[in-house]
Amino acid sequence: PAGWPHGNVGARIVRILGNCTTQAQLGEVFDSSTGYRLPSGDTVEPDVSFISSARLQAGPAPQRGKFLQIVPSLVVEILSTPTAARDRTAKKTIYESNGVEEYWIVDTDRRTITVFRLSDDRYGNPFTFGSGEQLTSVVLPQLTFAVSEIFI
Repeated sequence: PAGWPHGNVGARIVRILGNCTTQAQLGEVFDSSTGYRLPSGDTVEPDVSFISSARLQAGPAPQRGKFLQIVPSLVVEILSTPTAARDRTAKKTIYESNGVEEYWIVDTDRRTITVFRLSDDRYGNPFTFGSGEQLTSVVLPQLTFAVSEIFI
């Protein structure tokens, strides 16, 4: 398990995404206990993820007790000392090559969110948002929030 404040930050992100997506029935938000088996053969367990309604309907249908086999639309990884290097390199490559449209890396020490957005099957230059800024998602354009809302 990750140390403080990882879980609290994850819970705040789940709440912010959930509030946005539930009202408009845009898709489903998942916490860190959800595993994915991706088309590349990689198995991942992001800290927070979102699957759009369109991706859910395109399937394959989730099976009780099995990892999801749908590529998430948005993935969030919260940095911790043991996983930070992997989150910035290997996982970024895995998410990019499998078609995750938006990838957020949350740095609780710097109080920033770095966002990678898929364009032409590649992540472009990242955008980094600090605690004095607003983040608007491309995957969820209805979602705009103050980055400071997720940090303690």
